[in-house]
Amino acid sequence: MNLRIAAKLAGRELRGGLAGFRILLACIVLGVAAIAAVGTIRTSIEAGLSEKGAELLGGDAEIGLTYRFASEAERAWMDSRAEAVSEIVDFRSLAVAGDDRALTQVKAVDAAYPLLGAVGLDPAMPLEAALNGGGDMPGAVMAPALIARLALEIGDTFRLGTQDFILMAALVDEPDGAAAGFALGPRTLVRTGALQASGLLREGTLFSTRYRLDLPSGADLATLEAEAKASLGTNGIEWQDARKGAPGISKFVERLGAFLILVGLSGLAVGGVGISSAVRSYLARKTATIATLRTLGADRGTVLATYFIQIGVIGGLGLLLGILLGAGVPVALGPVIEARLPVPASFAFYARPMAEAAIYGALAVLIFTLAPLSRIEDIRAASLFRDGGAGGRRLPRWPMLALIAALVAALLAVAAAFSGNLRLTLWTAGGIIGALALLWMAAWGVQGLARLMRPLARGRPALGWALAAIGGPGSTAVPAMLSLGLGLTVLAAVGQIDGTLRGAITGNLPDRAPSFFFVDLQADQMDGFRAMTDGDPAVTRVDSAPMLRGIITAINGQDATEVAGDHWVVQGDRGITYAAKADGTVTSGEWWPEDYDGPPQISFAAEEALEMGLKIGDEITVNVLGRDITATITSLRDVDFSTAGIGFIMVMNPAALEAAPHSVIATVYAEGGAEARILREVSTTYPNVTGIAVRDAIDRVAQLLKGLAAATSWGASATLLTGFLVLIGAAAADQNARIFEAAVLKTLGASRARILASLALRAVLLGAAAGVIAIGVGAIGGWAVSHYVLEIEYRVLWPSALVIVCGGVLVTLLTALAFSLRPLAARPAQVLRARE
Repeated sequence: MNLRIAAKLAGRELRGGLAGFRILLACIVLGVAAIAAVGTIRTSIEAGLSEKGAELLGGDAEIGLTYRFASEAERAWMDSRAEAVSEIVDFRSLAVAGDDRALTQVKAVDAAYPLLGAVGLDPAMPLEAALNGGGDMPGAVMAPALIARLALEIGDTFRLGTQDFILMAALVDEPDGAAAGFALGPRTLVRTGALQASGLLREGTLFSTRYRLDLPSGADLATLEAEAKASLGTNGIEWQDARKGAPGISKFVERLGAFLILVGLSGLAVGGVGISSAVRSYLARKTATIATLRTLGADRGTVLATYFIQIGVIGGLGLLLGILLGAGVPVALGPVIEARLPVPASFAFYARPMAEAAIYGALAVLIFTLAPLSRIEDIRAASLFRDGGAGGRRLPRWPMLALIAALVAALLAVAAAFSGNLRLTLWTAGGIIGALALLWMAAWGVQGLARLMRPLARGRPALGWALAAIGGPGSTAVPAMLSLGLGLTVLAAVGQIDGTLRGAITGNLPDRAPSFFFVDLQADQMDGFRAMTDGDPAVTRVDSAPMLRGIITAINGQDATEVAGDHWVVQGDRGITYAAKADGTVTSGEWWPEDYDGPPQISFAAEEALEMGLKIGDEITVNVLGRDITATITSLRDVDFSTAGIGFIMVMNPAALEAAPHSVIATVYAEGGAEARILREVSTTYPNVTGIAVRDAIDRVAQLLKGLAAATSWGASATLLTGFLVLIGAAAADQNARIFEAAVLKTLGASRARILASLALRAVLLGAAAGVIAIGVGAIGGWAVSHYVLEIEYRVLWPSALVIVCGGVLVTLLTALAFSLRPLAARPAQVLRARE
């Protein structure tokens, strides 16, 4: 092999321009651009969160407590370290205006709030003036959505608990709103002191406190965090600081970005089909040139290197253009994108997402070009003298197959490293490979079926010609099915998963889910509450349980996060109750006797225990209201959270918790027409009780899912667009054969209309086949994700499926019509004379 000669020959051929490489270039550019764009947006958001971490958090650091205020010692520790401390109380309540009631997320603040940033109000006024109110009534500000729902005007009054407030302004900008996370209701902002007579912040009620610290300039956050955990950590504190001001959003953005990049890899796989077809088509036109080079003495290695260099140059150009496009568009549209984001973003060209996109693209180009390039070895000098070419072997020799397999393994390793999720990467890779295999087999099946059906098309020339073109030699069924089919498959799977998830959340709600959760019920209110609800003919069922919240701080004496990792159960506080009798099916171990009064025992949810590696006999330390309670796991229970009813991960024996201040949670199952009346009666009788309508909570979650589905669908659409480009490439490569076919048919007396009908029928049949196969493969993928990942019941959504089939037919039909002009306009004499 002579690389110098190969480089010279490659340079001479590249002087002819990009003819034959346009589709190859477009597939690389689009696939790499999609990955670079997702990575750039994700990194820009992460950079914005990092740069404005303190502003998002509302201070340099934050100490959170569960359902209690800081003790004197804890507050003294904070005051000694910070230049200023702001106390925030956060809880849910019902805002009442006349007969209207709406769930709201209340933030009660002190005079120091906000330490950083400014609260935006409409009409504009200082926050202090707004919360001071007018006359003897304290003021409040509300989110515009809540004002509209309660039909309030500025100056109207409303009630929280037993306290009246005057609405002073609409809350249009909450500087630390992004750090608050998901909320079931719009925000209301009041002064903490104004709630003392409301009955909402008594011992045992469900609220959280956050203490924001304005630290001296240059304070070492890592050292201060370690000091806080050493001094206060045994009291169940949660620490956050400006290094990651909105950790929930950061993790969400990171995971969504990783998922979308893996969806983008599907686009690269579709583009890979186009790359492989384009290289194969280009080399087919170069058979005579390659044979000439072999005649002049060029060895196989030199010829292979010649065309490998050409593909490498085009591939490098595609990578560069894809990176510039993928990173450049988000940067150019940065102000527009940031205005639509709920969090800050700092748009710029970042090296990491561009490098990731380049690595993904380079590996994909190598994987999909090596196989067609290896066929150069089969082109011999004799190809100049007979219609031979690269016949024979369809698969490369084993050394090339081994190299391709190694590159695929490298791509999977890179994807797992970049996404940080090996399981999701393997699922995605398995889905793509499986889909390609099924589509490949389906394409060959469609060709065979077309051959079998040809006799049935007698008397229908257009249909017969279409079936002959699909089932005969030179058919484009395989590239059409692979390119369009995989794009439609990704879109179908996304649609099925989204619809199934929505159905699982909202479907069968009246039969399975309660109408309301009532929280902050006091023990002395339960008799009256029971009498009110049990005596209502519209109420079918009432469940209740003691309600506390606790943070798992240790497992078998070790830090809980060291044992359970980032499992959701040890991230933040969790509901905990006590019961003398089992509230679920005990799967292993034994429940304590009803009169048990010994050391604390705990029953844990079986599925979560398995995920965390817990077993009978392990010790769990839970911090409840600042007190550590260490209990032994004596039983595991099957807890079904899918019913949206009361379900606790942890249940303790009564003696362990009943002396602690706590409230009661209750669920009420009622007829739909009576729900508003029941909510009104309960909240009027017990103003301190908060009623959470399950349907409203479901709607909030569904709205969040709608945004996730939209983002995923955009990623899937990029895959479909790449498939459309590959389909165009296949049609362009097949155009000369169609021109010759049209010339022969015209010579035999076929009209243009009949030829056009044949081309359209061919496209419709292939598009319908691709759509049907995509539904099947997409349904399998949707079932796998729903069953194994989401663990929800799966059902096929036929409206979405029919849209996929229609889309496949439409895309192939439009492509066929666009490429039918030249065959229809061809003059038979010129075409046939050129083939003599």
